[in-house]
Amino acid sequence: MKFTEEQIATIGENIIKALKTVFDPEIPVDIYELGLVYDVQISEEGDVKVVMTLTTPNCPVAESLPQEVKEKVAGVENVKSVDLELTFEPSWNKEMMSEEAKFELGILF
Repeated sequence: MKFTEEQIATIGENIIKALKTVFDPEIPVDIYELGLVYDVQISEEGDVKVVMTLTTPNCPVAESLPQEVKEKVAGVENVKSVDLELTFEPSWNKEMMSEEAKFELGILF
């Protein structure tokens, strides 16, 4: 079954909602607002590819956080499969955070 552009957009919105329920344990902000998710691609068949990073390569949740992301995205309606790519290029920095995240952390004045 192939999804329409409108259905893919809805799947994308639901994936973002799911990503906003995943938090970095060291920073009280979700990974989407932190800017840790670099890309989400959704095929017409419902296959999803997530490209993300961690705040540091030595992050204490380097094993569990990507697995949690994969499980949350896989739980979104109409997602057939999830391929998660962990990258450290470019390296994450605080400039990648949303305005909301910066405000929440007191970085934005």
